[in-house]
Amino acid sequence: MLSLAQNKSARFDYDILETYEAGLVLSGAETKAVKNGQINLKASFVTFHGGGALLTNAHISPYPFAKQIDYDPTHSRPLLLHKKEVSYLKGKSQEAGLTIVPLSVYTKNRLIKVEIAVARGRKEYDKRAVLKKRDTEREIRQKSDRL
Repeated sequence: MLSLAQNKSARFDYDILETYEAGLVLSGAETKAVKNGQINLKASFVTFHGGGALLTNAHISPYPFAKQIDYDPTHSRPLLLHKKEVSYLKGKSQEAGLTIVPLSVYTKNRLIKVEIAVARGRKEYDKRAVLKKRDTEREIRQKSDRL
């Protein structure tokens, strides 16, 4: 399982409640670009249209060796989920304060998978508490390394 991209800002900005694994539908040139690590998940999210889930606003840079005309790097890409999972996640996304965000993109055998999460946004004071906790843990780790 090779990790291709992480959405670090999502783990900081949101409290993760549940995670799911979904397949990602890509063209051939997009697949090669993703496997080269040319994907950015920052500010991306999952939307629901026509009974399916779409990964929206994920930036996949154009593959340099492919001849692509009018390529949009941020177009919406379908996610492969079971029908029950789609309906459950759609219901969760309509609840107040909840959103569906991608956490990471990775390979599983030959396939490209996306880890998505049901998340609740953090308040500003929660973010400060997380930063303070992270700093204290880092200081404790550094002190133990010195000893």
